[in-house]
Amino acid sequence: MKILIALVAFTPFLNAATPPRFHAVTIDDKIQIGYGVAVADVDGDKFADVLLADKKQFVWYRNPGPEKAGDPAAWQKFIIAEDLTVKDNVCIAAQDIDGDGKCEIAVGAEWNPGDTEKSGAVFYLIPPADRTQRWEPVKLHAEPTTHRMRWIRVNHELPPLRDGAVVKGGIIPWGLVVAPLHGRGNKNGEGAGVKVLLYHPPAQLNDPKGEWKTELIDGEMHMTHNFSTLTGVGAPNDGFDGLVLGGREGIRRYVRRIDGWIQLPENAGPTEAVGNAGGVGEVREPQGASGDGFLVTVEPMHGNRLMVYPGQNVVDGPRFKKGIQLTDKLSEGHALACGDLLGTGSNQIVVGWRGKPGDAASSSGVSLWSAKENEGWQETVLDGMSCEDLQLADLNGDGKLDIIASGRGSKNVKIFLNEVTK
Repeated sequence: MKILIALVAFTPFLNAATPPRFHAVTIDDKIQIGYGVAVADVDGDKFADVLLADKKQFVWYRNPGPEKAGDPAAWQKFIIAEDLTVKDNVCIAAQDIDGDGKCEIAVGAEWNPGDTEKSGAVFYLIPPADRTQRWEPVKLHAEPTTHRMRWIRVNHELPPLRDGAVVKGGIIPWGLVVAPLHGRGNKNGEGAGVKVLLYHPPAQLNDPKGEWKTELIDGEMHMTHNFSTLTGVGAPNDGFDGLVLGGREGIRRYVRRIDGWIQLPENAGPTEAVGNAGGVGEVREPQGASGDGFLVTVEPMHGNRLMVYPGQNVVDGPRFKKGIQLTDKLSEGHALACGDLLGTGSNQIVVGWRGKPGDAASSSGVSLWSAKENEGWQETVLDGMSCEDLQLADLNGDGKLDIIASGRGSKNVKIFLNEVTK
């Protein structure tokens, strides 16, 4: 395991870190691309399973339980759906939205970033009684170049639905956010803005004829590469979550109120333009232990720079301080996650980059960044896989976050079991 030290300004929202230690396990070495990864309990056994959007298949890997999680042969693979569209699959979102202990799944496909008129497809997948069998696709409205999706909590005050019960007029307290890469008819990042939509599921989730209504979150940004949720940001305002969206113009932050989405004011963003040289590709905004939070980006899109914008508690001033560049050595940075993997009570950063095939000068890998008081930031390189996407979750029930990553050029799915001693 390689450890590098980056001597940059100390950011006080991270505490001294425990040395990272992870055990890498390859659970699949024969994927085609591995566009997107999700983690959720598919079969209701209370273990987090791994889901993958591959080139033509959507699949899941059954978690074998704590004792066998480190055994690559124990992770059994099942096909959820296959060949839904002519073009490639591109994204997947999994979340238990009805409270029955088993996740619901939505997927995106018909990936063709060069076609801003007719590409893009969104499906909700109805599970069979035996979830290891094929799921029934229900095609929903889709904007061209569908690219990223995520379930988001839209009302914390509503209890979860069980057994199809109707709560407050059939409102399910979750929605699906879908972000395309381009706006309709957009050419070279110019023209119509990207329509980022929230999909409201019908009260009877598994009715193939149920109506999925949509509402517009944003229609002005261009080339919106990725987004993340802001859990609890809207809680004082009707209990809705928010989101932070990264794209060509930098970032925008939103909260959903009872009467629709509002963009948070300028003083809620960084004090300087974010991603003004090519925009923002990946963005995460975890909540800091002290409540101030921080912002992490990969800049520009498919970029080389990993940036941190420390948070600060102010009433009327900017929410974030000037950005700190952790590295400019990423090659095709394409995956980002934040969480307390080291048991310090604060957040670390996990970043993945996929490299450029055929370019001997490029690299690929997954690394973890943590901060130590008065010592700057420390990078621990965990692996050299060609990382397309990654997620964090506790896979073996030991209370520690593990890393789940898909490799584009390396054609693999790997889990990194957390062996940090707290």
